[in-house]
Amino acid sequence: MGRRREKIYSELSRRCAQFDKKALLETSGITASDLAKALDILRSNVSSELNELVREKRVIKFITRPVLYVPADLVRSQFGDVISDFAVKSASLKELLNQESEHEKNEDAFSHLIGADKSLKNSVKQAKSAIVYPPRGLHTLILGPTGSGKTLFAHMMHNYAQSIGRIDDKAPFIDFNCADYYNNPQLLIGQLFGYVKGAFTGAARDQDGLVAKADGGILFLDEIHRLPPEGQEMLFYFMDTGHYSKLGETGNKREAHVLIIGATTADPESALLQTFLRRVPVMINIPNFQSRSVSEQIELTKFLLSREAHRTHHKFHVSADVVKALIGSVTFGNIGQLKSNVQLICAQGFLDNMNNDFVQLDAKMLPSEMQEGLHRISHNAQINQELNKQLPLYLVVTGKKDPLLTDVDRYEPPFDLYKMISGKYDSLTQEGLSTQDIRKFIAEDIKEQVKKFYRKTAKDMLMSFVDKRIMDISKDLESICSQVLGEHLSNQFVSLLTVHLSSFLEHPLRKIDCSPDVKQTMFTYAPKDYEAACAIARLIDQRLHTELPEVEIVYIAFLIGSFVELSQQRNVGIVVAAHGPHTASSMVSVVKELMGDYPIEAVDMPLSLNFGDIFENIVQAVKSVDQGAGVLMMVDMGSLYYFEDKIARGAKVRVKAIDMVSTPMILDAVKNANYLHMDLKGIVDSLYKLRHTVGLEHATTTESQRQKAILTICTTGSGIAKRIKNIVSMYIRNITDEEIIVIPVSIEGLYDNAQKMQGKYEIVASIGAKNPKLEGVPYITLSQFVGGEGQDILQSILTGKSLPIKDNPSHVIVKGVCEDSLQDMLMYLNPKRAVAAILEFSDAVQKALNLHFKNATQIRIIMHLAFALEREVARTPLKYEGTLSDEKKQLFRELEKTLEVIKFKLNIQMSDGEFYYFIDMLIDELGKSVLFDRVSQI
Repeated sequence: MGRRREKIYSELSRRCAQFDKKALLETSGITASDLAKALDILRSNVSSELNELVREKRVIKFITRPVLYVPADLVRSQFGDVISDFAVKSASLKELLNQESEHEKNEDAFSHLIGADKSLKNSVKQAKSAIVYPPRGLHTLILGPTGSGKTLFAHMMHNYAQSIGRIDDKAPFIDFNCADYYNNPQLLIGQLFGYVKGAFTGAARDQDGLVAKADGGILFLDEIHRLPPEGQEMLFYFMDTGHYSKLGETGNKREAHVLIIGATTADPESALLQTFLRRVPVMINIPNFQSRSVSEQIELTKFLLSREAHRTHHKFHVSADVVKALIGSVTFGNIGQLKSNVQLICAQGFLDNMNNDFVQLDAKMLPSEMQEGLHRISHNAQINQELNKQLPLYLVVTGKKDPLLTDVDRYEPPFDLYKMISGKYDSLTQEGLSTQDIRKFIAEDIKEQVKKFYRKTAKDMLMSFVDKRIMDISKDLESICSQVLGEHLSNQFVSLLTVHLSSFLEHPLRKIDCSPDVKQTMFTYAPKDYEAACAIARLIDQRLHTELPEVEIVYIAFLIGSFVELSQQRNVGIVVAAHGPHTASSMVSVVKELMGDYPIEAVDMPLSLNFGDIFENIVQAVKSVDQGAGVLMMVDMGSLYYFEDKIARGAKVRVKAIDMVSTPMILDAVKNANYLHMDLKGIVDSLYKLRHTVGLEHATTTESQRQKAILTICTTGSGIAKRIKNIVSMYIRNITDEEIIVIPVSIEGLYDNAQKMQGKYEIVASIGAKNPKLEGVPYITLSQFVGGEGQDILQSILTGKSLPIKDNPSHVIVKGVCEDSLQDMLMYLNPKRAVAAILEFSDAVQKALNLHFKNATQIRIIMHLAFALEREVARTPLKYEGTLSDEKKQLFRELEKTLEVIKFKLNIQMSDGEFYYFIDMLIDELGKSVLFDRVSQI
């Protein structure tokens, strides 16, 4: 019975998966009769099994004529969690979604806001009053600490204004953070009101401001206290009259109807002009997270967990301790900080449960910052008791459609954690890493990303949320740690300590000792750590007249010990040395991009220099990366391998060398050192083992298989040679997956160097300004390669046959040449985007004319149009002064539709004059007879 049901479900899923989003809306699913016919099963049996699948909530049933069935997972993946009842009475999925949309439109925008009927009840009432007040509402100021939800609240006001018809459904909501231009008041005012050409340095043309863009809607000014006095004066004049002038404009009064909503974390009485405040009759306070009731704190946490469950398409099983830790870890950032903590713990849980049906979140996986939150909650008897009363041992959290606008704030990490985890997990699994190593690797990556994110936010928050009394003694705190411990602790640690102590001073209920003895039950630390913590406690008592309880002293000792241990951890340094002007640098650059910052240095060695010439550079590089655990030298040739002792003596650092360096080897070395914490000997042994394993695998094909390489030759060893290398590398990647390195070679000493390279590599081709005369190796001139004549030769060398191409290889070469040439010539356009758009336009022209353009023609088209489009952006297009023959006009009409590509890709409308000049260029390039014959055939 179960097997038949799964067979029916599988066929339903297969057939419905063929629908795109639009088709799924229209068809809504498959009938039981269709499935019965496809599977040769009685219709009654198919209907019975489908109804069981509906009861299991795996299939959605539309009760219409005929009855339709669709997999629930497919609907969720395309439209989110839009369905709660799996037997739906709507005639179709489209009708159901329209009903949902209409319901949401008519619903009170504030109804989904947690606390709208409790802690935010008065705030919501004020907001509604401000919106409905005739004739166009009252300007409003929202007060509250960072992360409390002021931006979201302003969005809700906008939604409410739309739902009651106070503003149009399409009325704009313009969001602007005044802090972004804090150091440039003139530019800030220009952003708000616009400016005229020449109003300030860099004002090359007239520009509308945010007030004009917000006309008919709402302008939300976050951190409005950062507006300079003159900006506030201009703004309150606009609020009074509805009129304004652009920056640099005199006497030209403009008009706009805009409701201003400001937000600030500062005291408005001291941060804003009194004349400005008098124009803002409504001030709404948004409470901080700690001021919310325990039930609201739980609801907010569950809501944010639900968001993550929705993003991952997983259920979350969350222990009560995790919820407590999340609530307790909110110290300076309110709901914003809670959101980022939820994302961190969910990301860790997602990684640990990659192959499970649900994500388990429990206390054992909590990072140290959240352990502090759990500790804080557990020692506040009143809150802990309330949480225990309202929380079950485990919550099951499912992803639901988010009824609130997804607000973007400074707490939203600039990366998709789950996408990053899934992608890296899959790629590292394919590379053969063990599950344990993969988890370690990705977990460290997550921590590093989150650290960067916190560094970015904490820097801005510190001055706002640290008690001024603690800030005043921060240098003394640092001094105590240095004196007692005998070493300097980082500014990062001092910042953490000041935030922790500020939080303690804000919460008197934490000023209680704990039992049993926390020293023996929770934390471990060295005697010196406890001595430093006691000295800090005495300082707090003397300067702030506040006594720290034993639990706080012990916890500070634990924090100090953790940071000391972290600061003492030493990793193996790595130096990569390779011959060639950029070989080592290129490999190290790739490694840093993939693995993040690490003590690794590159030493590029021109082929013309010997070891003695470069010795001092290598020694300095070894010294710079040494952290006390030794340095791994990774070199390309055996000659360097034998100098490890001399380098070690010169740098006075323990050095081990390994030759035949490659990017994968460097990646493996960094992984072993930074994430698996191997010592120098362990890393070297691991790399030898890796190389030996690879050697055994290759032994079945050839005993001494050398790496394939292509030489690019120019008059220097860098400059244009490097550019050619980049273009050739891109071309190779688009015609083969085989690893072939590209080596730039200087024309000086070319024959000797080329012979040396042939001794080390299997040189398959050479491209460039001079033939290195290598026996049996094809030589392609640079003009042949760029013009396209040498591409067939190179493709046959690399593949031996015609293969499906990932991207047009001619485009790859043309792109490389043109992007590089235009890099320093274009002022307004992005060369990469412009070249890609023009190439697509060129393809459309070729298709319209049924012609094929050579590379040289493509390059000429790109260079011509790039400057034409620059003129369009600068509003200085050329006026056509040539003769407009009937043939040209006909060609214009036939090709005019191809301009849609430029408009769509670059949002630039090409003028008729510039397009006629383009047609002239085509006539010159291809000839009148060719072009006009083609037009006559269309």
